[in-house]
Amino acid sequence: MKIFPAIDIKDKKCVRLVKGDFEKKTEYELSPIEQAGKFKDYGFKNLHIVDLDGALTGETVNLDIIQDIVGKFNLKVEVGGGIRNSDNIQKYIDAGVEKVILGSAAIKDKNFLKESCKKFPNKIALGLDAKDGYLSVSGWKENSNQLTLDYLKEVNDFGVSRLIYTDIDRDGMKRSPNFNETMKVAEMSKCPVIISGGVSSIDDIKKAKNLENVEGIIVGKAIYDGDIQLEELVKEDAKK
Repeated sequence: MKIFPAIDIKDKKCVRLVKGDFEKKTEYELSPIEQAGKFKDYGFKNLHIVDLDGALTGETVNLDIIQDIVGKFNLKVEVGGGIRNSDNIQKYIDAGVEKVILGSAAIKDKNFLKESCKKFPNKIALGLDAKDGYLSVSGWKENSNQLTLDYLKEVNDFGVSRLIYTDIDRDGMKRSPNFNETMKVAEMSKCPVIISGGVSSIDDIKKAKNLENVEGIIVGKAIYDGDIQLEELVKEDAKK
């Protein structure tokens, strides 16, 4: 079980949103680079980064910060946020990122996902963000009218190397992930799944460990608010 502490970057700062709402934003004191260093010092090996400026603009706004994090700390980084073309995927891979997460662009254009998986083997992660069983796109502002499982069926053979499943209603709420829906996705998916959204306690981590085809879990707000202590979390990360 890989544990991914999360860093969301907005205006060069570490922030957390509630249900993806930019109006409900908390800013934290440490810079993204300082926060990544802290995670590294505790012994974490993986890191989940979202460029929220990128999600809004479709550009690699915080590439320099992400490059610094990868270069300094030798963490395995997955990064998402508004990645909509091959050039931007290439920039992140050149920066040393382990996985590039495609979300809205892949849902709106399945061919883009297919071509990206071919061009960048073992580098593409697919981010599926769902609300009431339907996929949301464009920073969660739009419902795609596509059922999550129907979409997954269509793209399951494209060669995605990792799938990140987020239940939007749980994100930033610390009410535990939606394990039932995650299990449905993991059962169908031909690649390993990462759970995202709503992690509230170490019990959530322990529960995730027992799920088939689940590779890891993303922990965000519960770390920053002190509900989960990093010492406790890293112990779970070290356990097999």
